[in-house]
Amino acid sequence: MFVEIVGWIGSVLIVGSYFLNIQGKLESTDKKYILSNLLGGICFIINTYAHQAYPSVAVNIIWVLIAIFAIFRKK
Repeated sequence: MFVEIVGWIGSVLIVGSYFLNIQGKLESTDKKYILSNLLGGICFIINTYAHQAYPSVAVNIIWVLIAIFAIFRKK
């Protein structure tokens, strides 16, 4: 059950931040947007790894690395 909750949290974080970005309420360079994608990606890694969905694990690792790169680029 924990893994499913973590997966749903990841979904809300990533899709929610994307929705706010599309609506013009959150810039893609905003720290909140980047952190939401970072945390959402980590949640997806946990969920997809638990379900042995390794291609999705790989995509989400890349997603997290992109977010980390964006955080360090902003500094």
